[in-house]
Amino acid sequence: MLEFTTESVAAVLKTPMAGASGPVTGVSTDSRTIRPGDCFFAIAGENFDGHQYVTRAFAQGATCAVVNADAEGLAEINGPLLRVPDTIAALGELAGAYRKTRPFKVVAITGSVGKTTTRQIVHHVLNRHFRAHQAKKNFNNTIGLPLTLLEADLDDEVIVAELGANQPGEIAYLTRIAQPDVVVVTNVHPAHLAGFGNLNTIIKEKTSIAEGLAADGVFIVNGDIGALTEACHAGARAFKTFGRSPDCDYRAEQIVHEGLTSAFTIDGTRVHLPLPGPGNVDNAAAAWAVCAAFGLEVTDFAKALASLPPVSMRAEPIQIGTLMVLNDCYNASPASMNNALATLSNLRLHSPGHERRVTGDGSPRLVFICGAMAELGDQSESLHAELGRAVARARVDLLVTVGEATQATAQAAREANPSHLQSEHFDNTVALCDRLQQLLREYDIILVKGSRTAQLENVVEKLRESVARGPCPVPGDTSDGTRATGHE
Repeated sequence: MLEFTTESVAAVLKTPMAGASGPVTGVSTDSRTIRPGDCFFAIAGENFDGHQYVTRAFAQGATCAVVNADAEGLAEINGPLLRVPDTIAALGELAGAYRKTRPFKVVAITGSVGKTTTRQIVHHVLNRHFRAHQAKKNFNNTIGLPLTLLEADLDDEVIVAELGANQPGEIAYLTRIAQPDVVVVTNVHPAHLAGFGNLNTIIKEKTSIAEGLAADGVFIVNGDIGALTEACHAGARAFKTFGRSPDCDYRAEQIVHEGLTSAFTIDGTRVHLPLPGPGNVDNAAAAWAVCAAFGLEVTDFAKALASLPPVSMRAEPIQIGTLMVLNDCYNASPASMNNALATLSNLRLHSPGHERRVTGDGSPRLVFICGAMAELGDQSESLHAELGRAVARARVDLLVTVGEATQATAQAAREANPSHLQSEHFDNTVALCDRLQQLLREYDIILVKGSRTAQLENVVEKLRESVARGPCPVPGDTSDGTRATGHE
């Protein structure tokens, strides 16, 4: 719980205060979730403008409201208003001020993919040894990161945050707010190219996370990516590496993938990871580097990892009737698509409960329901086509594409594997859901993945509803809340 007053908030934001001062015990950007004592930040979002809900916020017990200086229609508001040039910037200023008053350690995680899973692994392990607080969902942008810090309790010892960006300068801004003690770059891959343009710009953006790092802080990067380590060597900060390469400081070796789990060895200790796919081994290695910085032994790490729960909508395994579904609907980039396809391909060999012969070689069918990868700029068509070739290499049996951009994926996949692959294309998710049950067979293994714009979580819900109504066809029948969550 915060220890501010309206007067001290006004002082941090360098704005006059009108009205009586009162205790500020929390913050909110959503009038629907206001608690007594909250400071309400009125933010103009994509769908709602918080300034329209200031009256409601006070009615529900808000102590004060931070509003844009030029906001109109607030003259009759009965409550302290703090007028600022930019309410999002003010939220960051308050979070930075709060962070300076607290002795907790901050772990800040960035990267093209894997931020959320790495964050959840780190929190799961550290919370066994410290009082740890983590971001809600992927609260990693200019709203979400400040809320993560401000929601930390006074007795929390470690804050595990993730920092995302879709244009240059955002990571540097966020890390100066967080003032982290440990920073991690999980990887760098082509993502958000509409904002960044090329990989070099992405590397510069991700490594800028060290700009806010404490003088005695720990800088950790993926040692398997040469361009990333070269950029770090060119910088002034010392850094540690994790990965699979022999020269990594924190190395995962003897890696084995078996269905929905993986295993690897760190410093002679066998570690069992209850998450599928090669990408999650890398995420776990990154998490181990963080935990080692906090003094944990690898045996402590391995013991905690064994009880790690699935990460929602990140290769989350769901059994729906006879169907095995990998729910990976949160977002998509070329790197995360390749990780997901590797996981899908591995599941053909290691999937208990799929005994029925459903393909010619006696294996369950692999189905990929593929939404578009967003924010790829002028490289979108070529990267979607490369995805199609990856689909063919993964020996997917049925490719279902959704949205205009994925037409290039379907075409490239068919050209690369004309004899084996079946494909269906739909203009949108609604059209797909209308025909979903006719496309599937019992015992299919289904990867559902695409960027948020595709809304493929609706496909997963449709699968649940369809199975509840009856089995899939037998084989042979085929034909004012503001946005605190942020970037993948």
